[in-house]
Amino acid sequence: MDPDRFVVDSFAWFEYFLGSELGKRVVNHIEGGKVLTPTVVIAELSEKYSRISVDFKEKLKFISFRSSLIPLDERIAEYAGRLNVERKKKMKRWGMVDSIILATARLNECRVLTGDEHFMDLTTEVLMIK
Repeated sequence: MDPDRFVVDSFAWFEYFLGSELGKRVVNHIEGGKVLTPTVVIAELSEKYSRISVDFKEKLKFISFRSSLIPLDERIAEYAGRLNVERKKKMKRWGMVDSIILATARLNECRVLTGDEHFMDLTTEVLMIK
């Protein structure tokens, strides 16, 4: 596992763009590291910014420039399905998007950069910003 590579989830990207204290904790990773963003994160962010009536286009350009976008392919999808069954037994309100993010990280041999409490128990696979 490459310690400098991360899959950035929606929580981390949102805080980064907000410029919050939590967001400041991801700046060096996003701006100086090798980060991956699953395309499902784009969908989540697009929804969130639409709900609060904020234009997402420039943020999407930045995400595309700063990170490698990882599409949901057959391999990630199949693994995420199995992970989802496993994780729902351990974590309340664990969702399929969480499984896709975790599967993307595992299959790309990197950690998840997040503040999402669903990932709290995965200490070796996650860098928590909270």
